[in-house]
Parts: sequence; C-alpha cells; structure tokens
Amino acid sequence: MLPISKSIFKAYDIRGIVGKTLDAGIARQIGQAFGAAALAKGEKVVVIGRDGRLSGPELAAALAAGLQSAGVDVVDLGLVATPMVYFATHVLGAQSGIMVTGSHNPPDYNGFKMVLAGEAIYGDTIQQLYQAIASDSISAAASPISGSYRQHDIKDAYLQRIIGDTKLARPMKIVVDCGNGVAGAFAGELYRALGCEVQELFCEVDGTFPNHHPDPAHPENLQDVIRALQNSDAELGLAFDGDGDRLGVVTKDGQIIYPDRQLMLFAADVLTRNPGREILYDVKCTRHLAPWIAERGGKPLMWKTGHSLVKAKMRETGAPLGGEMSGHVFFKDRWYGFDDGMYAGARLLELLSRESDPSAVLNALPQSTSTPELHLTLNEGENFVLIEKLQSDADFVGAENIIKIDGLRVEYADGFGLVRSSNTTPVVVMRFEAESELALARIQAEFKRVILAAKPDAVLPF
Repeated sequence: MLPISKSIFKAYDIRGIVGKTLDAGIARQIGQAFGAAALAKGEKVVVIGRDGRLSGPELAAALAAGLQSAGVDVVDLGLVATPMVYFATHVLGAQSGIMVTGSHNPPDYNGFKMVLAGEAIYGDTIQQLYQAIASDSISAAASPISGSYRQHDIKDAYLQRIIGDTKLARPMKIVVDCGNGVAGAFAGELYRALGCEVQELFCEVDGTFPNHHPDPAHPENLQDVIRALQNSDAELGLAFDGDGDRLGVVTKDGQIIYPDRQLMLFAADVLTRNPGREILYDVKCTRHLAPWIAERGGKPLMWKTGHSLVKAKMRETGAPLGGEMSGHVFFKDRWYGFDDGMYAGARLLELLSRESDPSAVLNALPQSTSTPELHLTLNEGENFVLIEKLQSDADFVGAENIIKIDGLRVEYADGFGLVRSSNTTPVVVMRFEAESELALARIQAEFKRVILAAKPDAVLPF
C-alpha cells in the first residue's frame, strides 16, 4: 500500500496519480476519514459516484469500504457526472457525497470532489482529512457496526428534473462533444428529450480519452466541434469536460464563447427574476462583465477562483448566479446552486431557441483582445512566495485599480492583467485583456517588469 502524501490534498479536492500517489488503500483511508467527519456532523448516509476513468471502479469500491468501516451507509450511484452526485445530495435525503473523478487531468490521474453536510469542502476541511489519516485517528474511530451499502440509479430523476425545468421555444440542431468523458453517457439523451437534433462526438465513455483531452477551456480541444459545425447544418456546439461540471460553447462560425461571456447571457436572464441581486464571477473574467451586470440592475461581485470558494460565497450572499472563467456555472435560480455543465447547456439552449440566429446573439456579446490562461511553472511552493512578494512590493505604473482578493488583478483604463497562484499545481496563472493589441503588449510588458524584478530567473510565457 502506498504511504499517504500531503501533496494530493489540494485546495478544492483531492487529486493524485494512480499507482504513484493514489491507490485503493488511500481511497479506503479517505473514506474512513470522511465517514468520521460526516458522522461528527450528524450525517449517517454518504452518496458516491465515479467518472469514466479506468481506475474508477477500484477506487470507488475502496472508498465505499472505508465509509462503511466508519459506520456510514453508502448509496453508490455508479457511473455518473459530478453534478449528478451533487444533485443526489439534494434529493436523496443525504447531504454528503463524494465523486471519484480526475476532472480534466490526464488519464493516469484520479481524485475526489466532496460535499460534507451540504457544503463543498475546501482548504482547512480537506487538510483535516489528511491530518486524521496521518495521525491514524481514523482507526481509533472505526465503528464496531459497519455501514450498509446499496446501489441507486439517479439518471432518470436527474434528466427529468432538467427536462421539467427548461423549455425550448423551437427545436435546435446541435453538436455535442464529450471528449469521451462521462457526460457522454447522458448529454445526448438529455438534449434530444428537450427537442434537439444532436450530432454526438466522442460520447462513448472511455477513460483513455483517445480523441482529445476532455477540457473545453483549451481551444485545441474544441477543433472537432468547430469542424462539425462547418460541415453540417447544426447551429451550435456544446463541449464538456471529463466529469461534466463545465461547459464549452462554440458558434456556427467557429467562435469560442468563453464562460465569462456565457455568464452575460445568463445574468441578463436571471436578473429579470432576481432584480438587484449579486452576480458572482471570478478574478479571471472579462472587465466587460461588471458593467453588463450593473446595467441590467444587478450587483457585480468579483471573487476568488475555485468552485468550492464560489459556492461558499454564493451561499453567504444569496446570489442567484455565479460563474468562473474555467467553465463552472452555478445556477441558484431554478436550480440548486451547484456547477453543472449539462444543466448550463440546457439553460443556454432555452435562451437561444428564442432567437432566429443564436450565433449572432453570442458573437454580439462584448469582448476585447485577450490571452488564454498563461502559466509560469515554478518549484513546489514558489508560486505562493512570488505572489506574496508581488502583492507587497510591486508598483504598477498607470494602474487605476489593484484588486488583491486572489493574487493581483491590475486594472487600467484600457485593459487588465492578472497574476494569481494556482491552488492545485506549482504554477502562477496569468491572463491579460485589453482594447487593442498595443494596449495588451503594454500591460504585459508592465507585468514582465515587476515579475522579473521580484524573480529575475523567471521564464515567462509571453
């Protein structure tokens, strides 16, 4: 059995490489620790599910055994998308759940996304699971009476809940690319039930991801959708990540509509039913989003990146909608407040089915010249040190506003630059947006100057 490694306990979830930092023994220990934490909150039942990764069945079985040994009853949903585990924690009378998923990581990764007593856990709560395992307090807490185990098929209840909530004004023809991730088992059926004609790409669940990586945040993974739209009469493309909690959108003419612009469309709709409410978005999002929300009577609220952090802030503020640049969209309006790529896709189709030219509507949303996420790769821990140094020492010429809620977002009259530390890998993430290529180059040069002043040996990606 592998020794437990602190490195797999990340900011928002647990994630490791199967056979190197994660195996069945560790999955069992995580089950025991989580089971003890659930019981401490009065939770007797935990729902589990897994994505299509090859290591999923073995890890899920070990996880279930660990939960049962702690005295917790396990409801196993089997092969499902992450949002289906979240959904189950709202409808099955059990408020705790664990999804066995490697999300969008390479095939040899796997991990666990966790909801404890109705809250997506992060930070210290995840570290407490590690401490419980490392200190071996879980074996002392083992229950003399093992918890029960049963399987449950949530698919029909989940699909019917979405079909009952969303109505298309007309039938639409769409392309759906699941990248061989687990959404492929459900997305085609869902959108057909809503009245769409669906061309499926890579919807066979295959944990080796033989066609392209299931991560719609990267343009190279959307090229198959773009080609399919060119070569058919489909009017829109939807793409999903490996575990189905993020959405990618492509127009008929091959334009990628990034999540911060999807959020504009969703915000305009949600604010008609929730006037004056907060709309949450993360620090990576376009500067066009705040004025868009304000013009429609909402309160724009920028927040830290991370699905668990956004969910916690939405609960605190009562915001009816939140979103992240990575593709997580959280509807509390008509839905439960968790991120669900397939549901977000249904809401998008509902809005666009009212339009004769959906692509024209999407392409008309405000946008600027921008970069994708750029990564400065460092040694373990260096990313946090560098960001702290920049926050305390860096001086940006001509900046109008400096936001420090998550790294440094420096706003200018004609654009912004962002540096923040990844919470999952030793990387500093950067993103730039401006009204012209010239302004973009100027902002990037300013960031290059301050980063090299703080770390002269940094090898920058721009």
